Amino acid sequence: MKKRILLVVLCLACVASFAQTKRTKKPTAKKPAAKQRVATKPASNPTVSGASNKQSSTVDTSKKITDAPIIADPAKPFDRPLDGYYKKSNIEHNRVTPYANLRESDVVYSKRVWEEIDLREKVNAYLGSPKSRLIDVLMDAIAAGELTAYDPLPTKNDPNGDSFATPLTADKARAKMADSAVVNVIDKKTGEKTGSKMVAGDFQPDSVVKFRIKEDWVFDKQRSVWEPRIIGIAPMIKQKVDGANLTLDYQPAFWIYFPAARQVLVTKEAFNRNNDATDLSFDDVFLKRLFHGYVVKVSNDKDERIKDYAIGIDRLYESERIKKSLMDWELNLWQY
Repeated sequence: MKKRILLVVLCLACVASFAQTKRTKKPTAKKPAAKQRVATKPASNPTVSGASNKQSSTVDTSKKITDAPIIADPAKPFDRPLDGYYKKSNIEHNRVTPYANLRESDVVYSKRVWEEIDLREKVNAYLGSPKSRLIDVLMDAIAAGELTAYDPLPTKNDPNGDSFATPLTADKARAKMADSAVVNVIDKKTGEKTGSKMVAGDFQPDSVVKFRIKEDWVFDKQRSVWEPRIIGIAPMIKQKVDGANLTLDYQPAFWIYFPAARQVLVTKEAFNRNNDATDLSFDDVFLKRLFHGYVVKVSNDKDERIKDYAIGIDRLYESERIKKSLMDWELNLWQY
C-alpha cells in the first residue's frame, strides 16, 4: 500500500515540475523580413505592365558597358599611364666616373689628335637616331644654360679657334646651327652689289651628320696606361652660298668643352640597336670608344691638316697610318 502511495506522489511531482517549466519558456518572435524595394518604370502600355507584374521582382546588378567617351574631370590632374611595365630611372641618377688624376711629371708621351665622326656610317648611325640624337642633347643643354658654346672662329689668341677662348650665347649658338646661307646685299637705288650677309634659317637636326672631337693621347707612367682623353666636341655644318655653285667643306659650328659636357651626357640615354635595357649613356659612348672616327689632323711642326698634303683616298690611308703609329708606340714599350 505504501509503495502505491509513493508512486502516485512521484507521478504528481513530475507533472507539476513539467507544467512549471513549460510556463517559464516563451516562444521567440521572428523578425519580419525587410521588404526589398524594386524600382520599376511606369509602363504606358497596360498589357506590358500587367505582364511585368507577373514576373518575379529581380534586380540586375551587372554593370552595363557603353560606348560613350570617358570625360576627364577638369578638377583632377591628368595622370599619364606608364608606357611599359617598369619605369626606367637608373640612367637619370647616373654619376660621372672621373678620370684618374694626371700630373705633368707622369706624362712621358702625349699627342694631340683631331678626329671626325660621320653619322652616315653604319656604326655611328645610332648617334643620329630620331629617338635620341646627340645634337638634340647638346642644343637642349645649351638652351638651358647647362653648357657653354665657344666660337670656332680663329683669333689672335686662338689661331685654330678650338681653344675655348670666346663663349657664345645660347641664341648665337642656335643661329650658327640654323641652315644659314650667304646672300648678296643689293643697293636698291643703283642695283649694284654692295656686300654679302649671312641669313639664318630653321634648325634641322637631321642636317648634322658630322662631329669633330679634339683629344690628347697620353701615357701615364705612374699607372702604365696609354689612353685618349677627349677635350672638346664640335658639330659640323656646311654653309651655302646663294647664287654660286660652290662646294664648301664642313666647318665646326661651335665647340663644347667635353669635361663639362660629361655631366649632361651621363644622364642621357643613347639608342642601342641590340638591347633596349642596357642604359647606355652618351658618356659611355665616348668613354668606351663606341664609335668610328677618322683622323683629320695630328699635332705637327707646320700645323698642317691631312687634307693640306693628301687628296682623295690617300687621306684615309694617312688617317689609318697615324692610328697605327699611336698603337705601335704603346706596343714598343713592352718586351715579351
